[in-house]
Amino acid sequence: MQQNDFKKVKDYFLWLQSDICTRMEALDKSTTFKKDAWTRAEGGGGLSCVLEGGKLLEKGGVNFSHVSGMHLPASALAHRQDLAGAAFEATGISLVFHPRNPYVPTTHFNVRLFVATPKQGQPQWWFGGGFDLTPYYPFLEDCVQWHTVARQACAPFGESIYPRFKKWCDEYFYLPHRQETRGIGGLFFDDFKEFDFDTTFSLVQSVGNHFLLAYEPIVHKRQSQEYNAAQRNFQAYRRGRYVEFNLVYDRGTLFGLQSGGRTESILMSLPPEAVWYYDWMPAEGSVEAELYRDYLRPRNWLEN
Repeated sequence: MQQNDFKKVKDYFLWLQSDICTRMEALDKSTTFKKDAWTRAEGGGGLSCVLEGGKLLEKGGVNFSHVSGMHLPASALAHRQDLAGAAFEATGISLVFHPRNPYVPTTHFNVRLFVATPKQGQPQWWFGGGFDLTPYYPFLEDCVQWHTVARQACAPFGESIYPRFKKWCDEYFYLPHRQETRGIGGLFFDDFKEFDFDTTFSLVQSVGNHFLLAYEPIVHKRQSQEYNAAQRNFQAYRRGRYVEFNLVYDRGTLFGLQSGGRTESILMSLPPEAVWYYDWMPAEGSVEAELYRDYLRPRNWLEN
């Protein structure tokens, strides 16, 4: 890793944040992202872009951050105990979109770079990120399209990357207390530095550049589909699972809170409305039951 490499990554993340916001505003057509720059006392800061009350997005946030500190938080040491006590610098972009229409899936995307400098030894770098999809009323063709684009993002870097990242995603976005996946998955990777820096960064860029290529076609197909109050209520109930995962298991949320990050930006991933019902079960033979039976489990979406 050269001296200017961190800046190249940071500049790409800032460009990607701007590009995604512009394209999502064009899809929504009713409002724009509010931009909120912030600083962090321990070092660094970021730019949060938040959209609320849109025709398409009931709530959406695209957060860029560049932070540093004297000690890596515990959440960043899950697989790197050898770096306990190391100083760090990190930059990344993270987003969550909660659409209004329950036929349009919620989606999450993030990419990030960490550089840790131990008290003795050379700086160490690694990347992480990915994207995943959380449908409420899923369509098989959308799931296939989503994973087709995910595989295309990984293809230039070897045939093994997509199945590895897909499996990693299924295992990470899993709620063990519910015994179900958060959605239909996608890509996930963490503590990743298997190639040289430039090749690994190219992989991260490919994932970033393919995100909206995977999501936009689904939005176009589903955003005008009619829905009723019962379907909105089911959407709110399933959003509760999103809250449970983000607050209990998500390493990104934990890192932000443990590192003294900006709470408003960290928790922007939470939906505007969510509900919980005691021991609720979908009616047998219903579309909602189909979601539980056929979609909330690891599956090879490209087997056909």
